[in-house]
Amino acid sequence: MLRAHEPQVLDGGTLVLMGDVYEQFIEYRHLVPRAAPRLVGLLAEWCDRGAEVVYVVGNHDPWHLDFFGRDVGVQVVTKAWETRRDGRALYIAHGDLHAPPRSPAGRLSLRLQPLLRARPTARLYRMGLPGDSAVAFARWTARRFGTDGATNHVLADSLADAARQRLARTDADVVAFGHSHRAELDASADGAYLNPGYWFGERTFAVIDADGPALRRWHDGASVPLPL
Repeated sequence: MLRAHEPQVLDGGTLVLMGDVYEQFIEYRHLVPRAAPRLVGLLAEWCDRGAEVVYVVGNHDPWHLDFFGRDVGVQVVTKAWETRRDGRALYIAHGDLHAPPRSPAGRLSLRLQPLLRARPTARLYRMGLPGDSAVAFARWTARRFGTDGATNHVLADSLADAARQRLARTDADVVAFGHSHRAELDASADGAYLNPGYWFGERTFAVIDADGPALRRWHDGASVPLPL
């Protein structure tokens, strides 16, 4: 899919990865996860050719050090990426720090996220466990408490509400979140809320160009409009 869109990216476009590219990403000073080497190689190739690649971290992969920035050339963003393209103000974030909690568990999760993302927490985790053990424990935790990619519709509704509020209160024309795994494109007088959905399960993604935001699906080797 990325190769098919290579001309647009290399001709002044931008690739934005919206978090949770990895189920876990635990980077050490001299060790990085071995997953997705071909993806990393492609990103490095594009960066070497002058492309702009932005990686907005998610709740599963916030513990980056300097590998993607220094060695690959990717711009790593820990909170939200704000920019202007084709006359539109874009606000792009993973979304885990933006969803208004609607349950005690949700409120607890929202309070814990800043702690889990904090550099001292990551440092303690790395110091406490060697690389293989740290990754193995993170994988066990994901299997034990994860959702296997299922869409959380309560979370998705909260994110949509948060996006509408941001569109109404700020000068953003497009607010894009991931996190919920529910593909959405909702336009209003204040702007558009965009969620690219769940690539790993549904092969969905989003494109923002001069015509505005659009949802797409990679199907049978081609990019097709996503019916909603």
